[in-house]
Amino acid sequence: MTDVESRTVAKITRRFLPILVISFILSFLDRVNVGFATLTMSKDLGFSNTIFGLGAGLFFLGYFIFEVPSNMLLERFGARMWMFRIMITWGLLSAATAFVWNDWSFYVIRFLLGLAEAGFFPGIAFFFTTWLPSRHRGRVNSIFLAAMPFATVVGGPISGYLLTLDGLFGLRGWQILYIVEGIPSVIAAFFLFATLRDSPERAEWLEPDEKEWLASELRNERAQATALVPHGFSNIVRSPLTLLLCAVYFGIVGLNFGLSFFVPQIVRDFGLSFVQTGFVSAVPFLVAGIGMILWGWHSDRRSERRFHILTALTLGVIGLGGATLVSAPIVKLALLCLAALGVFSAIPIFWALLPGMLSPAAVAVAFAVINSFGNLSGFTAPFVVGWLKDLTGTVNAGLQVVVLLGMVAIVILALVLRHRQAVRAHERLSPAAS
Repeated sequence: MTDVESRTVAKITRRFLPILVISFILSFLDRVNVGFATLTMSKDLGFSNTIFGLGAGLFFLGYFIFEVPSNMLLERFGARMWMFRIMITWGLLSAATAFVWNDWSFYVIRFLLGLAEAGFFPGIAFFFTTWLPSRHRGRVNSIFLAAMPFATVVGGPISGYLLTLDGLFGLRGWQILYIVEGIPSVIAAFFLFATLRDSPERAEWLEPDEKEWLASELRNERAQATALVPHGFSNIVRSPLTLLLCAVYFGIVGLNFGLSFFVPQIVRDFGLSFVQTGFVSAVPFLVAGIGMILWGWHSDRRSERRFHILTALTLGVIGLGGATLVSAPIVKLALLCLAALGVFSAIPIFWALLPGMLSPAAVAVAFAVINSFGNLSGFTAPFVVGWLKDLTGTVNAGLQVVVLLGMVAIVILALVLRHRQAVRAHERLSPAAS
């Protein structure tokens, strides 16, 4: 690594990663804290597991509807302004969840929360493609996406404690949870707005040689991309490869939220208190947070994606599937740790893979399309697991359906990556043949 490369990448990561990680921790916490709130909220409001699962999942229906329009607006207004808007609205709506009074008000606020947050993650993923060469994005994506499991590591014990504060200010514990965990997003939005810049050309803190190196690297990378999906919204949506990648991400997200929404309920069944449930529920996500950073670092160091993502997804399927087949708490917890490690380690590698399959003009919209369709699993998985829990009395049958989705994702992704290798081999041989 040259001196200018080292300096430039270090400056960019120091400048952007802290606020982006904090913001993503807050977004993920505001998305999944419903899993802790329901431990008392459902009883207070008379919610069945089906109602809870539907309400938790409606977030992703709103997310799906507004995801692509949101990323188009991000391109128009710039990441700085659009991310600021997203954080303000989701923070206020998350806090407002404290005041739902029945199933329909719960459904509406969760749907609106999905609309508000739509575009945040794919917008940041696209933001990284405009600031960092591909060989540095696996590690950076892993650090950024580690915010997902670390949100539960931080939020689990806090959420468990907040549930014990019944009666404070005349509020129930779950109401206090939503308010306390929603307002920080509004505050963080102003720090994000002060920190982000929409392009390297506007970075007053980069030296001229650093700007020149970065522009040259990104320009060369875009010219060398193996564009398996052409640009243009209709082309992106109709592309068979886009649909296959949507299916892959559908399975990955199903595994993710099968864990994130239902681990508190699984751990609560160990016979623990709310506070103990918060701490024990954080353990799989602590393992995942540390593991995914190391996994992404190793993938970057070896310049290898295929083995890393397929292995990670396989571990996720084995761990979550195994956890539904055992009853001993310590064994179940160990398998949940394996599942979390695998699922969360796969996500940043998946997003690091995508730019090399897309034409530069297709990246922003394709990210939004794949993320929005994939996140429909966030609607489907909680509903199916909640519905089957009402029928069977446990989450095991629902989580086994989620595991099946993960297995399908592994098969599809293996075929896609094999096709990509074949296309690259053909491109290397074509100049020689001519």
